[in-house]
Amino acid sequence: MKDNEIIYSYSRRQAIEDGVLMDVSEMAKAVGIKYPVAVISTVWRQYIVPDDNLIEMGQSIEGRLWDVLWMFRVNALKIQSSEMNFEVYFLKCNNKQELISLKSICGPGDDAEPVITIMLPDED
Repeated sequence: MKDNEIIYSYSRRQAIEDGVLMDVSEMAKAVGIKYPVAVISTVWRQYIVPDDNLIEMGQSIEGRLWDVLWMFRVNALKIQSSEMNFEVYFLKCNNKQELISLKSICGPGDDAEPVITIMLPDED
């Protein structure tokens, strides 16, 4: 592998700049997570950002993101694995809650430091 030339790589930093990943590390620190955390854009758009109806019901990005990070942390303390599935309830517009499965991967970042990425179970 050392003789192979890398033609192109897509860094975590680039993915965050492009909006493919949302860096949520600051709130993650407040929840007690010590590694940088990013959420993949599909999770961000589909579950964390509330629509206008949910905002009227008192939902916010901060509250929904806190729920995701908190449930990640609770499960990570029990499971302690580099890849983990966990579940979070989200309020829907019909005032019902939906249980959503999420996946997290802890792997090397751009400089080989540990980083966490939260995504849907079928995403990589």
